[in-house]
Amino acid sequence: MRNFKILTSIFCFYSAFLFSQHYKTSITALQGKDFPKVDEEGNTRFKVYFPDAQSVVLEGGDGMKDVKSSVKKKDGGFWEITTSPVEVGFHYYWFNVDGKRTNDPNTKLYFGYGQPTSGIEIPSGEDFFFKKNGKHGKIVDDYIDSGITLGKRNFKVYLPPHYGTQKMPVLYLYHGTGEDSTGWEKQGYMMNILENLFAGNKAKEMIVVMDYGVALNPEEEKMPDTEERTVLSAKNLEKIMMQELIPHIESTYFTNRKKAIAGLSRGSYQAMQIGVSHPEVFSAIGAFSPVLYGGDTSDPFRELKISNLLQSKQKPLFFIGIGEKEDSRFVDFNNTITHYLDQNKYPYTAYHSPQTYHEWLTWRRCLYRFAQLIFKK
Repeated sequence: MRNFKILTSIFCFYSAFLFSQHYKTSITALQGKDFPKVDEEGNTRFKVYFPDAQSVVLEGGDGMKDVKSSVKKKDGGFWEITTSPVEVGFHYYWFNVDGKRTNDPNTKLYFGYGQPTSGIEIPSGEDFFFKKNGKHGKIVDDYIDSGITLGKRNFKVYLPPHYGTQKMPVLYLYHGTGEDSTGWEKQGYMMNILENLFAGNKAKEMIVVMDYGVALNPEEEKMPDTEERTVLSAKNLEKIMMQELIPHIESTYFTNRKKAIAGLSRGSYQAMQIGVSHPEVFSAIGAFSPVLYGGDTSDPFRELKISNLLQSKQKPLFFIGIGEKEDSRFVDFNNTITHYLDQNKYPYTAYHSPQTYHEWLTWRRCLYRFAQLIFKK
């Protein structure tokens, strides 16, 4: 009997060890925190301390909406939540605690859905966006006083490892709806992606400007949140770009005046709006999970003068990318644009991100590919 108890104890310990090894702490967890955890199949585990709660429900963005979860209230005020497999990529999430949206106290916070929000990374097995040994640049904060929005506009500027040794091109990079200029730095790992490419001689070193994707003056901010407001903001961003931002960047930083522009989701529309309006200025345009505003089925490009590309002498490189599991509306936007380019025999590079939704792994993969194509001349 004693031997049986010993064997049973060893078996239980070994099983617990294997179970703990099976799950790994997400890279989004705060330092010193064990949760959230993810296993090889994408199943997730959360352990949160809400001692006074009567109900805790896991909620989240696109990649979490079809996930099934189970919740158990444990001793000591802790709650444990486990889920069915979550698709690879970065996913925003939060808890509904007695009817109140509440972030996970175990994770870093990322600006998404219009506020600081928890996030979890489901590993894809790729490391192209991990920080590796080698030379590193830096991200600095900058601003302009805009006469268009009648206020101070903050933005971020990435300076690559060898900045200052020679004049460099500039990539203007936009975030999406509900996010801000920290998105490409934090969720997007832009710096790691580019520096890994630089280290492998797969991309030219470049400066990156990450502007805030809303541009409205105080009166315009009172407008209802409609497509009309979004289109107006994009047009204002175009004015800011040409009249204020580019002059500031080229007078402040060591640039060679070569420029490219890209963005994700709503930011893709802004990048296209600016890029196709000034094809002589931007040598490349990147649309990641593209969106169209201000048109309809009879005239989808009413507000986006994409026909400018056809008449341009420079013929900017055009890149368009989308996740394979994105909602049908994004697929429709993507197909509308590529159909137009095909009809008019305008060359472009298309990319479909395997197994990803409308989320940051899609956009990291797009940037990884886009950056290798630009500033070749």
